[in-house]
Amino acid sequence: MSTEGHPAEPPNESPLQDPAAPAVVQQGAEPLLAVSGLHVEFRTREGVARVLNGVRYHVDAGETLAVLGESGSGKSVTANTVMGILEMPPAAITAGEIRFRGEDLLTATASRRREVRGEGIAMIFQDALSALNPVFTVGFQIEEQLRQRRGMSRRDARKRAIELLDLVRIPNAKGRVRQFPHEFSGGMRQRAMIAMSLALDPEVLIADEPTTALDVTVQAQIMDLLAEIQRERNMGMVLITHDLGVVAEVADRIAVMYAGRIVEEADVHSIYRQPGHPYTRALMDSMPRLDQRGQELNTIKGLPPSLTAIPKGCPFHPRCPMAIDLCREKDPELLPIAEGRVSACHRSDELMRDE
Repeated sequence: MSTEGHPAEPPNESPLQDPAAPAVVQQGAEPLLAVSGLHVEFRTREGVARVLNGVRYHVDAGETLAVLGESGSGKSVTANTVMGILEMPPAAITAGEIRFRGEDLLTATASRRREVRGEGIAMIFQDALSALNPVFTVGFQIEEQLRQRRGMSRRDARKRAIELLDLVRIPNAKGRVRQFPHEFSGGMRQRAMIAMSLALDPEVLIADEPTTALDVTVQAQIMDLLAEIQRERNMGMVLITHDLGVVAEVADRIAVMYAGRIVEEADVHSIYRQPGHPYTRALMDSMPRLDQRGQELNTIKGLPPSLTAIPKGCPFHPRCPMAIDLCREKDPELLPIAEGRVSACHRSDELMRDE
């Protein structure tokens, strides 16, 4: 796959570790992918933007983890850091671990990270038109990685590219393989991106807003396709999305992000039934509901904080209707609030009691 337009390969550095912030893992089982205590800064003219502040989550084989949060919360930066395509500088990883099958990718060599990228962990980018190289055919972009990484002949790579386009249900794959990205519709480009990401049979797939700018019918088709492929291959999937309806349909667990950190993580049913963080509750309350037709939608007052000036205490407290003096002074830790659930809120126990 052509790397034009992608960030440069990060230097082979060994960031500081944060042993006090382990990923939330299942007892007795090592997760397929585990992010732990991840800190990333961007050095800008306005100052240092603390984009990720101790992010931690994990995903197992066959599981879908949905990562939710407003724009600017750090969802895509986390994904790019996991993939090893974060542009450094201006970014700098200052602490944390990213473990794939137990191996810390942040301390691995550059060549080892390239091996994992594509074959171990692959990514569907948010904007397929920007991610695909406009000067090469879709078929060539799929075939290139098969020839380079699998040593296939041109003929075999072309045959496999057609099979992959067929797999993602692109009509007339044999003819489409010779077309350029601009000759595909938005939905077909997204399918082509999925085909490219699956070419090397990854064990983990990161889908960054895979249905952005697509109509509702095409969105449903794309999500159904991803779910079907995931079941067939037993892939772990990290789904980055704003669409709470999609999350309810496909996710097993949810990690909610705010100001560069995870503020709540739990299984999808628990979070929808009873959020354990005021921010999660506000997100859920902002969903349109059929039984509230004609009423104004609920909104979260205020704006997310500037990452160059994150407020003291809980970053959400300026917008939180439940904030007390403690919230303004002390940043809450991400702690267990029930079996399999964690939340970073001084008042989570009250939320959990609130029926």
